[in-house]
Amino acid sequence: MVIIVQNLPVPFDRRVWLECQSLVGHGYDVTVVCPQGEGTRSTQVVDGVRILAYPAYAPGGRALSYVVEYAWSFLATAGLVLRARRDGAFDVMQACNPPDIFWPLARWLRGRDGTRFVFDHHDLCPELYLSRFEGQRGAQYRGLLFLERQTFRTADRVTSTNESYAAIAGSRGGKSPDEVTVVRTGPDPEVLRRREPVPSLRRGRPHLVAYLGVMGPQDGVDLALGAADVIVNQMGRQDICFTFMGSGDSHAELVRRRDELGLTDAVELPGRVPDEFVAEVLSTADVGLSPDPLNPLNDVSTMNKTMEYMAFGLPVVAFDLRETRVSADDAAVYVRPNDVVEYARAVVDLVDDPGRRAEMGRRGRERVEQHLAWQHQQRGYLRVFDELVGRGSRGAGDAADSSLVGMGA
Repeated sequence: MVIIVQNLPVPFDRRVWLECQSLVGHGYDVTVVCPQGEGTRSTQVVDGVRILAYPAYAPGGRALSYVVEYAWSFLATAGLVLRARRDGAFDVMQACNPPDIFWPLARWLRGRDGTRFVFDHHDLCPELYLSRFEGQRGAQYRGLLFLERQTFRTADRVTSTNESYAAIAGSRGGKSPDEVTVVRTGPDPEVLRRREPVPSLRRGRPHLVAYLGVMGPQDGVDLALGAADVIVNQMGRQDICFTFMGSGDSHAELVRRRDELGLTDAVELPGRVPDEFVAEVLSTADVGLSPDPLNPLNDVSTMNKTMEYMAFGLPVVAFDLRETRVSADDAAVYVRPNDVVEYARAVVDLVDDPGRRAEMGRRGRERVEQHLAWQHQQRGYLRVFDELVGRGSRGAGDAADSSLVGMGA
């Protein structure tokens, strides 16, 4: 198997890493081609997965920057795939989006070796463009629709992260229901679980509120920072501090804005941090933030951070988005979309109600263990590959978890 991912390095991309580990554990030989992360080598083997990485190109904020980035990524990826191909043909190529640009490689490998193609559908690139560039529907948007359509048409199978994406694979991609499998990015509850808190992370304050995730224009971290401003500077709550973990195009601007607001002592923005630090923060925090604003992309997207908060037994504050409700159910408080003041009040209300926090955290953890955990999701994922390579049925005990049917409705 060869897995291509462009927007995050592996093993930092948690979904792709879970997929890799499932495939290796099931007897498949896996090579990943991805951008190079900080402190990682261009060639390495991690837990049985061979990783071939190319130097990442960091774009600016303009549409043209993304064209240059994707052109570089395609050429670098093609070179590494050809290098890996010297060791023998691939049975299956999986490409993860964004972007939707790797279908020509899939067609070339199919024509040469009969390689099958799995499209791991992480994001809606046309909606991502509309969300970043304020609804512009010009040539760039039409081009993204074309690339998405070609990716769907090339794919032998599609693995979608939720029912909303699966519906688009059918309506916009022309895939039949038997060609699409919903595979949610469920956390591993054995790895992601609450530990003993680390009081020093509260920085001398009684309460800690946490954010974990990418910091791009569509991720709403600016709204979370605005809520922190309301809580600390307008409501005078000096008993609450914030740690926003992650990096992205907006990180430098968020640091600048935090300092302008006089929140340097209250809000920590450490950038991308090790998994151990993440676990310590989420084990110490009282509330997890999912501030993704309502836009064409976020409303139908599943937020990994929401389920990771739930795995740590944290109650969540989120804007009222369709797929966020599907994931979190009653483990989250839902706020009118994009209303910073209401969001701040919801955070404070949870901080001040430890009994409610504990009950919501318990329900979230239970939901992860019983429905969302990767152990339930990987069955359908592995079945896709088994069917493509002709390994046959995996047995009744590995059937899809019937409790997930209809969760995205």
